[in-house]
This record gives sequence, C-alpha cells and structure tokens, in this order.
Amino acid sequence: MRLPVIRLLPLKIKKSLSERLKIIGGRCMNLFSMFQYTFLLRAFIVGLLITLAVSLLGVSLVLRRNAMISDGLSHVSFGAFAIATVANIAPIQFAIPVAIVASVLILKLNENNKLHGDGAIALLSSSALAIGIMVISVTKGINTDVNNYLFGSILSLSTNDVIVSVVLSLVVVLLFIFSYNKIFALTFDQSFAKSTGTNVELYNIILAILCSITIVLGMRMMGALLISALTIFPTLTTMQVYKSFKQVVIASSIVGMICFVIGLSISYLYATPSGASIVIVNLVAFILFKLISLFKQAKY
Repeated sequence: MRLPVIRLLPLKIKKSLSERLKIIGGRCMNLFSMFQYTFLLRAFIVGLLITLAVSLLGVSLVLRRNAMISDGLSHVSFGAFAIATVANIAPIQFAIPVAIVASVLILKLNENNKLHGDGAIALLSSSALAIGIMVISVTKGINTDVNNYLFGSILSLSTNDVIVSVVLSLVVVLLFIFSYNKIFALTFDQSFAKSTGTNVELYNIILAILCSITIVLGMRMMGALLISALTIFPTLTTMQVYKSFKQVVIASSIVGMICFVIGLSISYLYATPSGASIVIVNLVAFILFKLISLFKQAKY
C-alpha cells in the first residue's frame, strides 16, 4: 500500500508546509471576510462597473490613437477635484462638467488643427494640474483628499459618490452597447461613417463625454496618476491574442474586471494602494498575453 506523499516528507518540511498552508488559509478567510463589510462590498461593485465602462471605451481610444486623452483628462479632473475640495463642493458633480468641457475643447482644437498632435491635451492637462497644485499649496488641511485623488482610494467613496458612480457607469455601458455599430465605424474609418449618414461630429462628442465621465469616476479608484493605465492596459493586453474589434471589446472587458478583482484583493490583504495594485496586476496580465502571442507565433 502506497503512503501519501506528505508522510514521506521530513518533519521540518512538513512543519514548514503546514505553516504555509495555515497562512494561505488565513489569507483566504481574510479575503472572504472583506465582503462582510457593506462599504467594501459597495466599493467592489462600483469598481467593477467603472472598470467595465473604462475597458469598453479604451478599445476605441487605443485604436484611434487617442489613448493619452485619458491622461490629460485625469489631470484636468485633479484640478477640478482640488478646487471642489477647497470650495466644499461635491467633487464628482463638479469635476464631471469640467472634464466634459475640457474633452470637447480638446476635440474641437484637434479638428480645427489649432494645435497639432497631443498639443491640446498637453496644454490643458498641464494647466489644470498646475492650478490644482497651486490651490492645494495655499490651502491647509486637505492632504488626505489630495493623496486619494493622486493615488486612488476606492474605500473613500461616500454614499452619494456610490450612487452617482453606479448610475453613470451603467449609462456609459448602455450607451456604448446601443451605439456599438456607430463607434465601430468611427474607430476605423470616419469618412466611411460619414458617407453612410452617421453624424460623425455628434458621435465624437458623445465619445468624448463618455470618456470624461469614466475618467472622473475612475479617479477615485485609480488616482489621477494611474487612471490612464486602466484605459490602455486591457485593450493592449487582449490585442496580443485577439484580432477582431468585437473580440477585443469582449475580452478587454473580462480581463479588465478580473484584474480589478485580483488587484483589489491584493490591496485589501496587504494594505497597498488600490490603484497601484490593479495596475501591477494588469501589467502581469499583459506579459502573460504577450508570452501566449509569442508562443503561438513560434508554433505556427
């Protein structure tokens, strides 16, 4: 009769293995206990919805080579958040209109060739960031809020923030689904879309507005410095393996949400910033998908 492998191990190794299993079991219990707290469960649901919305829009932004607009809008939103905090105004409700105006302005400047390339994004983002820093420097007692906006803290969401985030995230997702064909046409050939009767200017503005909303909502989770990664990573990751627009849209949404779940879990277990944890998990996912792509190329 064959003995189980565990019985054949030396005593020290068995003790070490037992201790490791206890540690893993304890961490798993801690992870599941996270959902016993209402505010953590609430943050988890909100984060999933925001991640889904950002991942969907990220596909079009990356393929149109407009991915850096998310970075620019996050800096604009940071300036708006700083002003709202000092003025004691609801930050999200103030930052969303500001980001929308900035995104439409960037769009118009690019269309009219007033500023070439990413000039409009750089101009607005650096100016807004400077305003935010200036406001913070002359105001006392808002360091905690500033850190949350810069580096992300999804657990700092208020009840009002949760309601606004859930409603607007659902609106963004539904609008993307119902406008899927138009967005597909705009992403690859705006001239063709215009020839088929699509109001290109209107849909470009809609995309800019949706992007602004998701960036503002995502800043609470990721922070101004890292929110652009949430827009870019899922799309670039899935494009390593999938090639059609529909496949990338679906896969990037799934990958983005999985990375969010893992990243938030790591953040909870090890007390690390949520934004940084999620980005690192996305980086690991990108490397894995890249390796899969290289393996497929070598195989065929």
